[in-house]
Amino acid sequence: MRYTKWMKGSAYTGRLPTGCRHCARGGKLVLLVTGICESGCYYCPLSEKKRGKAVVYADELLSKSDSDIIGEAKLIDATGTGLTGGDPLILPKETARLIRLLKGEFGSKHHIHLYTSSSDLRAIRAVAKAGLDEIRFHPPVSSWDRMEGSRYETALLSAVDLGMEVGLEIPSLPGSEAAIRSLVGSASKMSLSFVNLNELEFSETNWRQLKSRGFEVKDDVSAAVKGSERLALKILAGSESGIPLHYCSSSFKDAIQLRRRIMRRARNVKRPFDVLTKDGTRLIGIIETNKSIAVVSDLHDRLAVPRNMMEANAGMCRIEIAPWILEEIFSEVEGRSFIIEEYPTADRLEVEREPLAVKRR
Repeated sequence: MRYTKWMKGSAYTGRLPTGCRHCARGGKLVLLVTGICESGCYYCPLSEKKRGKAVVYADELLSKSDSDIIGEAKLIDATGTGLTGGDPLILPKETARLIRLLKGEFGSKHHIHLYTSSSDLRAIRAVAKAGLDEIRFHPPVSSWDRMEGSRYETALLSAVDLGMEVGLEIPSLPGSEAAIRSLVGSASKMSLSFVNLNELEFSETNWRQLKSRGFEVKDDVSAAVKGSERLALKILAGSESGIPLHYCSSSFKDAIQLRRRIMRRARNVKRPFDVLTKDGTRLIGIIETNKSIAVVSDLHDRLAVPRNMMEANAGMCRIEIAPWILEEIFSEVEGRSFIIEEYPTADRLEVEREPLAVKRR
């Protein structure tokens, strides 16, 4: 079968899943319903701050309320939501409530897909009734070549009967070609909508497990596993099942999905003094100080810095200011000064900082 090459090394056959099309535009809110999961997959990349913990994250925001979730969705102009974990079906009632919340706020066209390793029929019915559009099952590796007659076959067929778009999503595990081909064949027999193969990646939480099994990084600039992409493309090229297949590369997730999402957020959170980069990050000037409110007043009164060109951030012990202004005045203020680049996300992950220092003659 011929496949279509897509952005950043990704590829697909047939029709892309609806959820993937929303993700490619950066329009999907990533809603982690819980970090708890019972599957114990050795390759799970979930971070330490989320894995096994009863936490809710809307993108990078640790959410304490429904308003946090809705607020983050609005900041990225979300056209849909991906419910993830952990496993959202560990909490079927709460997950169903969140689906109704999002549909009620943004309307029925707000597309919601969900990832799960569960085969709990009651939980599947609960989220379908709440309005879930698409469900992606992640069965354990041990079941990939024995789906027929299994509890997962029952769950998948039940989900199809409930009217949802139903697919499988697994990592492209080097050394598992026969099992993946068997899984694709089973998906075709069940008339599922798609099978997604994700490029396997090293993370802070799974690298020991991956290394112990002989996996290696594919190059010096990537966290992707060597051989994962090659296998996925081989599966796509050799498939005769007719079911749509999608290979999602690790670089697609970073350079397309994440980048476009943060660019949407950047436009909505931009302040008059933020400088946005082509990658969606922002450049700001900062002055480190424990007296941020007083320093803002001093800069306004003594150096005539417009108040809308700076902001006190007491929580981070700093002033945030237009970088072009700070480059002119840093020698006249107390405290260390920097130009920093950061993501316009809730966690404000810093990418780089450049110290400003008085040049000596």
